[in-house]
Amino acid sequence: MNAVDTRYPQTPRVAVGAVVIKDEAVLLVKRGKAPSDGKWAIPGGSVELGETLQQAAEREILEETNIRILAGEPVYTFDFIERDREGAIRFHYIIVDLAAKYLDGELKPGDDAAQAAWIPFKDLDNLDINATTRDFLANYRAPGFSADPG
Repeated sequence: MNAVDTRYPQTPRVAVGAVVIKDEAVLLVKRGKAPSDGKWAIPGGSVELGETLQQAAEREILEETNIRILAGEPVYTFDFIERDREGAIRFHYIIVDLAAKYLDGELKPGDDAAQAAWIPFKDLDNLDINATTRDFLANYRAPGFSADPG
């Protein structure tokens, strides 16, 4: 796959993330490039032409973490819009996070992930996590909410 410059887009880009839980820990990556460089987030990336959301999530998580997943249904959707100092839109993503089930694989960061880790929920407050991910995971842990892919 060729790298695509996603800065200063003409239209929003669709991206996916995968919420993968194993042994009371969530799979997160530390972003290695903009947007959100240096912040921990749910792994994922852009949907390619012809891919379903599930196919994109499974591919992206494998590329970023070396982990194979089975992607399920959407559990969270949000906009990510970043403007530069002059007010021009530098990035615009519509992100759909999917519930996902861990299948196998040895964790190893790849693609644009500087680090990848299984982070216990009790340790999330100690990380520099992007605000959207932090809010989502706080709600995920709330009683009655489920991101179980089945």
